[in-house]
Amino acid sequence: MEHKDLDYLRSVADIQPKPLTRQERLDRWISLLERDPTRRLNSLGEIEYKPPAERALVREDNSPLTVAYDDPILRTDGLESDKLGDAMRYFGLSDGQAHYALCSCLSGQVAESGTFARRLRNVTGDVAWQQAIGAWALAGLAVGLPAIVYLLS
Repeated sequence: MEHKDLDYLRSVADIQPKPLTRQERLDRWISLLERDPTRRLNSLGEIEYKPPAERALVREDNSPLTVAYDDPILRTDGLESDKLGDAMRYFGLSDGQAHYALCSCLSGQVAESGTFARRLRNVTGDVAWQQAIGAWALAGLAVGLPAIVYLLS
């Protein structure tokens, strides 16, 4: 077996990194935020009131989006900027998820990095708990509705 210098191999090989899955992207972003959980970051100002075209361009210096964009792995994988629209596309966030995780109306103008990480984890985490809550709500409705109808009639 012949050994070659790594720099030489990079110069002659066409190495394409495997794209990250949505969950891997989110996990990486959350872990970046959790590295310094007391770091103060700027939230995004009242994004729910902005028209969609304007909302997509929203950015703040020293925000959770900046933390993601500063990471060379996420940038190489396709994160185009630290603007909200690019982050929503790249991380697969809905308007509601982005609002819950990043907006100033829920966290104030400045919040700790760990707070943003928890919100991202809560809003993008496993949907099993949401399904369980939905199942319990349906069961409660199935049991309670006949009683309510009986009492009202």
